[in-house]
Amino acid sequence: MAGTREENPAGSSNNLRGDVLRVLGVPKVATVEQIQQIAALHLSYRHSDRPTPSKRKQARTASHPMTVNEAVLALLRPKPDLSQLVNEPADVVAAQAAVDASDGLGTIASYTTEVALPATGTWSNPGKGGAQADIVITAPEDGVPLPFVEIDNCYESAQVLTAKIDKYMRFCQRRVKDADGKERPMWRTRWWVPDGRHGDQPHPPLLLVFNRIDPRNPNTVIAQLAELTERHWQGTAYEGSFHIYDGKLPIVVTGMKHLQEHGPAGAVFRRFGRPCWTPVPTEPGPAPADWRRRDCPAQKKFGCPGGRDGLGWRYRRGVEQLGSSLGS
Repeated sequence: MAGTREENPAGSSNNLRGDVLRVLGVPKVATVEQIQQIAALHLSYRHSDRPTPSKRKQARTASHPMTVNEAVLALLRPKPDLSQLVNEPADVVAAQAAVDASDGLGTIASYTTEVALPATGTWSNPGKGGAQADIVITAPEDGVPLPFVEIDNCYESAQVLTAKIDKYMRFCQRRVKDADGKERPMWRTRWWVPDGRHGDQPHPPLLLVFNRIDPRNPNTVIAQLAELTERHWQGTAYEGSFHIYDGKLPIVVTGMKHLQEHGPAGAVFRRFGRPCWTPVPTEPGPAPADWRRRDCPAQKKFGCPGGRDGLGWRYRRGVEQLGSSLGS
């Protein structure tokens, strides 16, 4: 009859449509599979016995925006809705592993991509000399209030990455007047980060995720990068075996392969100046003094090397050990 509409036998898609639009508010470009993995992960486990063409994987990782999306997925680690698979028991088994895996950071609303960090100009009209973060995460509920994330497909040299980090530092050092008339770092007018444990104010950490799809060796790049950027991340030593990181930029590295496999709860992160591979760092301030002992509990848990090679990364062997361990 005219004016009537037959009910969709598969049910309304309004909720799914809303989820898709919500996801597209984060990554600017995404494949259908990436949207599905975030908004409706259970669909990825239907007919999971069908082979996935290798060409689709290659296309997904071929461009920088796609790699950014893969990093969001690896950090977010969305869980499938098993209730949507009750009539497909074979697929429930495949999905259960994802449900049982360690949690990720925040929700999709915790992630913003392609964020301008202006060294000059304004938030809406940035000038020259600033950085652009591939991802900004705000997940204080998970102990990670504000990391900036930079993705590298291993096309760039340590010198090019150092120039990028210089821009991050330039932005972090910029001070402006806030709405209350008081001058403070520009980033603090938009985001909140706790002070260090000794009252110092480090800048938000910068996480570098290396995705090895280019012949450039990330292990070599990381070793060089640690030395080239030491002025940005190296703290000041004080009596009592602790360092102050006031005005410093914590720099953390990981590999995409390890991040996808273990997630942010895995011991796959290494902060410049620290001797250990750990889960995602949750504190911007100085390292505990006992991390520098050979009987350090963190060393026992994560298998970290003790001794002087982990101190400040001034020793070439310690830098090389970090690089060779990345395995991205």
